[in-house]
Amino acid sequence: MKILLIEDDQRLARLIARVLRDEHHQVDVVHDGDTGLEHALRGIYEVAIIDWMLPGRDGPSICRAVRAARLPTALLLLTARGQIEDKMVGFDSGADDYLVKPFAFEELLARVRALGRRFTLQPDDRDELRVGDLVLDLRHHTARRGARPLDLTPTEWNLLEYLMRNAGQALSRQQILDYVWSYEHDVQPQMVDVYIAYLRRKLNAPGERDPIVTVRGVGYRLEESRV
Repeated sequence: MKILLIEDDQRLARLIARVLRDEHHQVDVVHDGDTGLEHALRGIYEVAIIDWMLPGRDGPSICRAVRAARLPTALLLLTARGQIEDKMVGFDSGADDYLVKPFAFEELLARVRALGRRFTLQPDDRDELRVGDLVLDLRHHTARRGARPLDLTPTEWNLLEYLMRNAGQALSRQQILDYVWSYEHDVQPQMVDVYIAYLRRKLNAPGERDPIVTVRGVGYRLEESRV
């Protein structure tokens, strides 16, 4: 994969870049937030690894700008902030994953592989997912219900994508955690309920039936919906 690394600790950046290149990834390295955003907005990277605290623009603001540009790049935040409130800020800014320093390089590689699998379309993948009047355009990374566009955060997008790929099936909270939050081991199952609530608010306009069904004692199921 082509990976962008934005990290102001030059020693750590060299180590991360070496580990990634040893796995045959192409890596571009920059050391400040403003230059990092310029690189990220080129739209040529499958994954961007972004430190939270940077000279100039910080990591979450880079994530927000990349998402505002509707780029499909997977975003991994690196930070010393490990509290759940900080993680929520990170995810809500548009990050797809979150790794707390210090970390093992093996875990970093595992998360990069997971993000790569999630964001790289296979040759037989469809360009579009449809369930009832819900549509995800995978190529242009847009979502809509009927004619109404849906403004989804990356986490909400991943959640809806997983539900749509498994429409009609009851998915447990653990299954959803394993996909949407991949290698984020300390995320609690309650996070699924929180994001289901966020997603429902965006999916359902007045008069529309909720396509997400709560399966008592299991988790959630997506059913076909019509306006």
